[in-house]
Amino acid sequence: MEISFAHIISSILVIGLRVSGLMLFAPFFSNASIPPRIKAVLVIAITTVLYPVYSPHLPAVAISNWPLLVASETVVGVALGVATNIVFEAAQMAGQVLSVQMGYSLVNILDPNTQVDSTVVAFLHQSLALLIFLGLDVHHWILRAVAHSFEYLPPGSATLNPMFVQALLHEGAIVMELGIQIAAPVLSATLLTDMVLGLLGKASPQMPLMLMGPAVKSMLGVMVLAGTMRYWPHLFEKYFSESIVYTEHLLHLAR
Repeated sequence: MEISFAHIISSILVIGLRVSGLMLFAPFFSNASIPPRIKAVLVIAITTVLYPVYSPHLPAVAISNWPLLVASETVVGVALGVATNIVFEAAQMAGQVLSVQMGYSLVNILDPNTQVDSTVVAFLHQSLALLIFLGLDVHHWILRAVAHSFEYLPPGSATLNPMFVQALLHEGAIVMELGIQIAAPVLSATLLTDMVLGLLGKASPQMPLMLMGPAVKSMLGVMVLAGTMRYWPHLFEKYFSESIVYTEHLLHLAR
């Protein structure tokens, strides 16, 4: 009876910890506009659904090993959440870069997701990325990924080796790479505009380019951004799929 009770508690513990770690950092689920009580209820609901499916396959863990189990499962859940959030970080980075290029860097609003001041273009990028995220049902992909993670990486078997930590740190480079790709069309157009305005200023110094330049770059940037948004659903679907694959890679390194 004691073994059965310990198995029940340990199974609920490992499932709930991995799910809660994911909810803290995964896109949409970690949104600050969702009340903490709703998030807690969602964690309990997901744990209740997953428990009958995976508890028979989870080994019983001794009480003395629970502290290590809590730490490893929390890290795994957080790693999964961070890996799936890299697309949103890249979209925000692209928006911050374009805000400077388009002349909107001085116009800041409070981002409800991060609770910090953010530029209008960065907030637009994140909002559109979230709409595409929900439209493609990527939140369902994430829930399926965390469910299958118990098959791929059983609780208690995770090892935080140097390769796993290095892969997590490598996400910073991935964010920069994706951010530059998202911003590339508008960034290229505004940089080309800077070159043309520089040549015009050299050829005709009397032209009021200091007054014309920001308006031209702003209008051109908005036009190029509006023209490239039609390709965003396909582009972001590719990025979201790659982020899910990257979570599988992290689980593989943690085995």
